Amino acid sequence: MSHVEMPGARVPIRMWTDPSTVEDGALQQLRNVSTLPWIKGLAVMPDVHYGKGATVGSVIAMRGAVCPAAVGVDIGCGMSAAKTSLTANDLPGDLSRLRSKIEQAIPVGRGMHDDAVGPDRVHGLPTSGWDDFWSRFDGVADSVKFRQERATKQMGTLGGGNHFIEVCLDEDGAVWLMLHSGSRNIGKELAEFHIGEARKLPHNQGLVDQDLAVFVADTPQMAAYRHDLFWAQEYAKHNRALMMGLLQQVVRKEFKKAKPTFEQTISCHHNYVAEERYEGMDLLVTRKGAIRAGSGEFGIIPGSMGTGSYIVKGLGNTASFNSASHGAGRRMSRNAAKKRFSARDLAEQTQGVECRKDSGVVDEIPGAYKPIERVIDQQRDLVEVVAKLKQVVCVKG
Repeated sequence: MSHVEMPGARVPIRMWTDPSTVEDGALQQLRNVSTLPWIKGLAVMPDVHYGKGATVGSVIAMRGAVCPAAVGVDIGCGMSAAKTSLTANDLPGDLSRLRSKIEQAIPVGRGMHDDAVGPDRVHGLPTSGWDDFWSRFDGVADSVKFRQERATKQMGTLGGGNHFIEVCLDEDGAVWLMLHSGSRNIGKELAEFHIGEARKLPHNQGLVDQDLAVFVADTPQMAAYRHDLFWAQEYAKHNRALMMGLLQQVVRKEFKKAKPTFEQTISCHHNYVAEERYEGMDLLVTRKGAIRAGSGEFGIIPGSMGTGSYIVKGLGNTASFNSASHGAGRRMSRNAAKKRFSARDLAEQTQGVECRKDSGVVDEIPGAYKPIERVIDQQRDLVEVVAKLKQVVCVKG
């Protein structure tokens, strides 16, 4: 489908889904965002749903301003995927050992490494830029400086919620490795600090929703946020690269005989800010649950823990600010999912996947998400599908 425009807004709200299928709370959030004086455009992806601060599945283009609550607390959250030389025939019938080896190598949930893990500990990871990255931690907000040790030990860890590590098969039977994570606790603490700072600023006092408090260009607060934001986005990128390296080490060891090799990793943020130019204007584009889909750029759109995912290539559609959806998108909240589904439902909906099937992850059940095929179908003018993956192992925090 191509997009539809939502009426009654100050700037065009272009939607890649039927507005009648979007819950009222999310529509109201979109209208609220469109009232901001700095906004130049808003694109809404087919996985859209109500979110904290701003709608998940929205692309907010502003001039000279950025809204920290719209970026969200998991700054730089995103996906990485790598195709391997292994095929389905190389995999054992019982995948439980592989899952537990992955869980031993990569801490999940609130876990962290006993000692900081750097690229020197992971085969094939470039070490350049690492020291420079950590030296810039000195410039982050004072209120989170005491978290440095935790931040170093959480580098290369998964976290919980909807984050995951998967072993997948594509339609040709090739094995892929895939993971989803962000900037861990340090990104969250930086985000919460700056969201609080933005709320105090005088220019934000008259806003329809305090969650939409912004920093504006050429102010010390904006400079401080940009420093911490870009640092946290880099942390998330390093975090995924390190995990992918650790995951590949597990696979090398477990499939020694097959001597697996790995293609270049595809990586994309889906909660972040980028400086981009549209219609002759330099804009700050916030993708909250959306990936960049510039012409020829590879991206990853995952479904849920029982359905599968897509590797895509962007078509460079400027109507969406070169963006596409970041996943299937939730169709019910975590609480609603816990009330509606049981561990037995989870086991049923994740049949054939080696994964946790206990009540602790029921809020991540496939039934709580929109059908990924439909979400992909609604954005055929944004991306083309390169590969369709189905997970056989899924590690959750």
